[in-house]
Amino acid sequence: MAERGTTVSEAVADTRTMQAAVLAGPGQIRVEDVARPEPGPGQLRIRLEGCGVCASNLTPWEGPEWMRFPTPPGDLGHEGWGIVDALDEGVVGFSVGDRVAALSYKSYAEYDLAEQDNVVRLPESLAGQPFPGEPLGCAMNIFRRAGVEAGQTVAIIGIGFLGAILTRLATDAGARVIAISRRPFSLNLAKRMGAAEVIPMEDHHAIIEQVKTLTGGQFCDRVIEAVGKQWPLDLAGELTRERGRLIVAGYHQDGPRQVNMWLWNWRGIDVINAHERDPKVYMAGIREAVEAVASGRLDPSGLYTHRFPLSRLDEALNATRDRPDGFLKALVTFP
Repeated sequence: MAERGTTVSEAVADTRTMQAAVLAGPGQIRVEDVARPEPGPGQLRIRLEGCGVCASNLTPWEGPEWMRFPTPPGDLGHEGWGIVDALDEGVVGFSVGDRVAALSYKSYAEYDLAEQDNVVRLPESLAGQPFPGEPLGCAMNIFRRAGVEAGQTVAIIGIGFLGAILTRLATDAGARVIAISRRPFSLNLAKRMGAAEVIPMEDHHAIIEQVKTLTGGQFCDRVIEAVGKQWPLDLAGELTRERGRLIVAGYHQDGPRQVNMWLWNWRGIDVINAHERDPKVYMAGIREAVEAVASGRLDPSGLYTHRFPLSRLDEALNATRDRPDGFLKALVTFP
């Protein structure tokens, strides 16, 4: 292992290997022995404890025309956490042995590299706890951009991992949350996370009428769409009150969308695309998430419902796609 002050050439021999997942084709995973990466300027190497499985992986997993197989080792994994085991001599503020969460992009592997600006140290109070930083940071950033305030009524459409966290954050902020989701499991979870009302996502017009009744005909100050499909986006517009705010948190990756611009114009609603691409903003959210979990403000531990070894990444991806009863979030973990 490389110590501080050593050069890459003085560190670990290039012949050392690691296991990494490769997408070999649509719906096909293989685990290969590949060279363990060495940190370049400003980089740390992390011996990963685990990596969250993101729904954004599902389109590449299906194998669209634009995908090229096989993928680079570890590719698509971006929710990793673990232990710093090597670092470039120019890295400051971190040491070998630090436990960290990172924004890196090849974390379906035993090791990954991250830029020092994209790494956050985890406090001792989180020892032994999984910490997929990227989705937790996304939740904090979405919540910030939603502008939820005490006394507001907030509808959250889609109670998965993200929707459950947003339910807790909005409730703690003093808002009244109406949770709308397809699965009874998700609705029960929303209640546990503080939702004042839950509505099965079954009948479009029945949902609108129920929310209208619950809000005295005014609809909702904030509506967060956290599914990433056309129907929930249509529903979100219908549930947003005049001069309210519709926040798009769902990842719409399967093609163009249509919107009811007449309705959006007539109600004068603000529409927020809450997705970020600036790593600095990502990292701000991850740091806020570390603070929230370490302080006890947020407890995501019960939301990690399924764990798989790297050799079963295909099962983890399929579970993320199929969402069997009781599923919320899959983690790939390493011994």
